[in-house]
Amino acid sequence: QVQLVESGGGLVQAGGSLRLSCAGFGSTFSSYAVGWFRQAPGKERVFVSAIRWSGGRTYFGDSAKGRFTISRDNAKNSVYLQMNSLKPEDTAVYYCAAGLVGGTNVAGYNYWGQGTQVTVSS
Repeated sequence: QVQLVESGGGLVQAGGSLRLSCAGFGSTFSSYAVGWFRQAPGKERVFVSAIRWSGGRTYFGDSAKGRFTISRDNAKNSVYLQMNSLKPEDTAVYYCAAGLVGGTNVAGYNYWGQGTQVTVSS
């Protein structure tokens, strides 16, 4: 069993940056791939980025490429999403997820956090 807690969301102006954190609680957290997804009001949950358990492979959705980076510190049971050059269309609730499969699809994740709101003003 793994519990995930996101933090770091907030209100930022367009062009600004935010760093989201995902803290994992459970002895097996470091064994899981971790992904970030986002969901805007009335829209589906969309893949943003993911990182393998070892941190050696990272993946990004089209909206995140070139602007976001993902990293993890297994010693701290944490994964970070650094978001730069934010745009109003990045506004959404951002969810952290962990799973043995991982990948770009929600089906690859077994555990989800409660989400953190990111709002980008124009």
